Amino acid sequence: MREKAPKEKPNQPVLRQPRQGPTDEAQMAAAAALARLEQKQPRARGPMSQDSIRNQVRKELLAEATVSGSLDAPGTNMMPEAKEEGSAHLLAPGVYFTCPLTGAILRKDQRETHIKEAILSHFSTDPVAASIMKIHTFNKDRDRVKLGVDTIAKYLDNIHLHPAEEKYQKIKLQNKVFQERINCLEGTHEFFEAIGFQKALLPVLDQESPEEFYVLSEAALAQPQSLERHKQQLLCAEPVRAILARQRRVFRPSPLASQFELSADFFNLTADEVKREQRLRSEAVERLSVLRTKAMREKEEQREMRKYTYTLLRVRLPDGCLLQGTFYARERVAALYMFVREALQSDWLPFELLASGGQKLLEDENLAFSECGLVPSALLTFSWDAAVLEDIRAAGAEPDSSVLKPELLSAIEKL
Repeated sequence: MREKAPKEKPNQPVLRQPRQGPTDEAQMAAAAALARLEQKQPRARGPMSQDSIRNQVRKELLAEATVSGSLDAPGTNMMPEAKEEGSAHLLAPGVYFTCPLTGAILRKDQRETHIKEAILSHFSTDPVAASIMKIHTFNKDRDRVKLGVDTIAKYLDNIHLHPAEEKYQKIKLQNKVFQERINCLEGTHEFFEAIGFQKALLPVLDQESPEEFYVLSEAALAQPQSLERHKQQLLCAEPVRAILARQRRVFRPSPLASQFELSADFFNLTADEVKREQRLRSEAVERLSVLRTKAMREKEEQREMRKYTYTLLRVRLPDGCLLQGTFYARERVAALYMFVREALQSDWLPFELLASGGQKLLEDENLAFSECGLVPSALLTFSWDAAVLEDIRAAGAEPDSSVLKPELLSAIEKL
């Protein structure tokens, strides 16, 4: 028989004492341990180059949504609620993403449409940046995009190297190279026009009818540094992709910590298909276990892991509270360390994460969650670095039992 989980007492208002900072001895001890361990903490990155784009696009989409009276459309920051029948209690109601341009929270099926709309809405304010994003995002064949971008860069290099030669300032639209490498890509015509090219019908030698050309305007020709800057932006750009939303949640201590209920979003197959395959495979394993070698079993386990695109990870903290987040199955262990560190009050202290069975996950180990067996869900255990704890206690101090930031604890939930 399963033991019944103890009933929680009704929440009572608790008077919290102001948190005291660490003593001088504790700080000195921790600093000594850090110096000995030579821990290098990641530095915060500077502002992204697309910050201005993101802010402008967000304003435009919110303005459009206000006018249409539909703030529930993709483009708001509200997390959609789970709609699945009988799954209101799911701890991960689905997999969601954040648009890097607008900050909107999106379902998987909303990503592409929303990002395209965000890019198109930016043409009115920055047509060069919008056309570059369109080239890299709307066209899926990355090899074809690279060939087209390199060809455009060659056109601009010729203008820069031979500013006095008029032939380099004109591009014949029916030219075979232009048609095969550039005309086939969405966004390229918008780019040429945004950087100063204009369409014109020009006579062609030994030909009766004129043909259409892109001709660089005098204003653009007078600013070669701008052309060079736009070329570098085009070459260095990447596709605009929605970012996986971590959906960070904090739960009170619970005997249900190791139980997970996942939505179908976490599987390449449907949940029912995965259950059926697991059942059939378990039956086959029982029949063949005597004949299968260790190498065969490991290979089969890796094949199983590739069925999962995402994983739901939960970390048990020293006070028993649980920190939960969503990750790609292909992400590295370092991503989980960063996720946990961002939630800590003392984010400068080194710590360890242990998988089931006491397996220590090293932060600098270049292993994906799927390679560590941490898919489609896993419970891990947090502990402070042993050397740091030893030095702190030698100084007559103890680490705080509550390790999370107060703003996270204020939103704690019952599992």
